[in-house]
Amino acid sequence: MRSFMTTLRRQWQYHVLLIPALVLVFIFSYVPLYGLIIAFQKYNPAMGFNSPWVGLDNFQRLFNQPNFVRTIWNTFYIAIMKITGGIIVPVVFSLLLNEVRKRSAKRVFQTIVYMPNFLSWVILAGVMIDLLSAEGIVNLTLGKFGIEAISFLGDNKVFPWTMILSDIWKSFGFGTVIYLATLTSIDPGLYEAAIMDGAKRWKQTLHITIPMLLPMVVLMTILSLGNVLNAGFDQIYNLYSPIVYQSGDIIDTYVYRLGIQKAQYSVGTAVGLFKSVISATMILFSYYLADRFAGYRVF
Repeated sequence: MRSFMTTLRRQWQYHVLLIPALVLVFIFSYVPLYGLIIAFQKYNPAMGFNSPWVGLDNFQRLFNQPNFVRTIWNTFYIAIMKITGGIIVPVVFSLLLNEVRKRSAKRVFQTIVYMPNFLSWVILAGVMIDLLSAEGIVNLTLGKFGIEAISFLGDNKVFPWTMILSDIWKSFGFGTVIYLATLTSIDPGLYEAAIMDGAKRWKQTLHITIPMLLPMVVLMTILSLGNVLNAGFDQIYNLYSPIVYQSGDIIDTYVYRLGIQKAQYSVGTAVGLFKSVISATMILFSYYLADRFAGYRVF
């Protein structure tokens, strides 16, 4: 206790700086939790939180809807594929970029792949709609090779992969930065020893680079499990349409349509609560795995 008070006296300025952030978190993250009782009511805006209590009826109604089961599958499928590609592509690209000897060229490539990460999906959606439309540059190019136009945003078989690949393209630059930072921390003496033993570049990569990079890959993979129900609302909402609800509708867009567009506040809140519970469980499980296999601890 004495050591805690001593540390507090020495660092009280830092704790004071935390107060505004804590107040904002309390107001915008904890106070709204009271509204979760709407999930257990037949909510009427005129009656407010005094609406009739219906218990778990909203959840029963929710799980009886075939569209909701399909939405859960779409969310898992798109999110898991995004996570998988979001790990593999940055790792491969960082390994290739690490082999570039000219620093100026490496910086140029790194900047180019990192730039899309700063653009919102509102901007990128407009660009993609123009590029992927029937008369867009992509289909016009395919037509030059005798390939029929592909409905990237209107075909239920193609739409999920359009979302997956475009999200990987947008975000893999951030992962590349993380893995490149890991690669630069590898002891050069390991490579010098390998060269003296006659190891070529491929052998060095196989027996030094990849094993040293693997702990970070495991850590990033485990931490990504907490996003297994976050398939990307901003992206899909700006790009989907009723034509592709069957394969592109995810939990977040489903909640938006129910709670905002159709004013089914109780059912929409029930969906959001269901997702929050599952996501919180996955986050706790991912942190356990991170501590168990990668030695990463949050607390």
